[in-house]
Amino acid sequence: MNPTVKNTREPLFHVVKHAERSTKETVVLRLVAVLLSIVAGGLFILAIGQNPIAVYGTILEGSFRSQMAIQATIKFAIPLCICALGVTLAFKMKFWNVGGEGQLIMGAVFASFFALNFPNWNHWVLVIVMLLAGCIGGGLWGVLAAFFKVKWGTNETLLTLMLNYIALHLVSYLQAGPWRDPAANGFSKIARFDKNVALDKVFGVHFGWIIMLVLVAFVWIYLKKSKQGYEISVVGESQDTARYAGIDVKKVILRTMFISGAIAGLAGACQVSGSDMTLSMGVAGGVGFTAIIVAWLCQLNPAMILVVSFLFGVLEKGSSVVQSTFGLSSDCADVLQGIILFFILGSEFFVRYSFVGRSKKGVSR
Repeated sequence: MNPTVKNTREPLFHVVKHAERSTKETVVLRLVAVLLSIVAGGLFILAIGQNPIAVYGTILEGSFRSQMAIQATIKFAIPLCICALGVTLAFKMKFWNVGGEGQLIMGAVFASFFALNFPNWNHWVLVIVMLLAGCIGGGLWGVLAAFFKVKWGTNETLLTLMLNYIALHLVSYLQAGPWRDPAANGFSKIARFDKNVALDKVFGVHFGWIIMLVLVAFVWIYLKKSKQGYEISVVGESQDTARYAGIDVKKVILRTMFISGAIAGLAGACQVSGSDMTLSMGVAGGVGFTAIIVAWLCQLNPAMILVVSFLFGVLEKGSSVVQSTFGLSSDCADVLQGIILFFILGSEFFVRYSFVGRSKKGVSR
């Protein structure tokens, strides 16, 4: 009996992993992505009846037109950069911590406890305690997911994601219940903090920006120069190899996730005491999710995270000025940001992979 012959056609394109590109090629690809994002964003702006050059000019002018504008841009960048540094530690270990948002919120909750209950403490004692409380709150929220992972092998992506919403609803409960402002006239909100709580300003911006710079150096040194950073890298490459080398994998996961959450929690403490001066449902404002994009976009490089976070701050501050200047809705600004992110993140695909065309039409038996 003759064997059955099947005609099979190769796909038009194959996606193959690219050999490591040179630094020059990588830079060129990313620059092309930025240019394409600007062009695509310009087409969107034209489609809604605005002048792209005027809108882009307003974004830059809105971020740098005055000392106050620059300060506002930096304030946008502070929590984003700190939170991105936090998730970087977990990602380096290939622990997919998408819970930066919840860890930031819990840091804000723990810090707010002291701001609301002990506003008359010595200023510096209160500030230090709040920052430490923020670290503990975020760290505990992060290590909770790590505990379930090492104990029962749960999926850390799903668990950290769900913990974000638990943290958010905890804030909702607090502002409608035990921490509700008696003078709110029926509204569910938490009272503004006393002036004694506020982080001191350095060059017009709360000193969270100094904490941010210190953390950039700390994360770089911790990952590159410390024994614990080496252990994180080994666990990320292969847990079996780590165990063979005598590394306590469970201990590394728990410790790293506590530090990762603590850094994100510190961002929350800085946000409530440096910018918002209260605790609200919008304390995180999506920063924890954007931080994931920033961390991956920068390939977990702390110095690049600092630069890109500032650029995100420029885009965020400039977009708010565009809204008021041109009368556009916030949705338009979000779409513009999404287009830019789409192209920049898309370039990372071409850094690692290539499309290879069909070489021949074959017949297989």
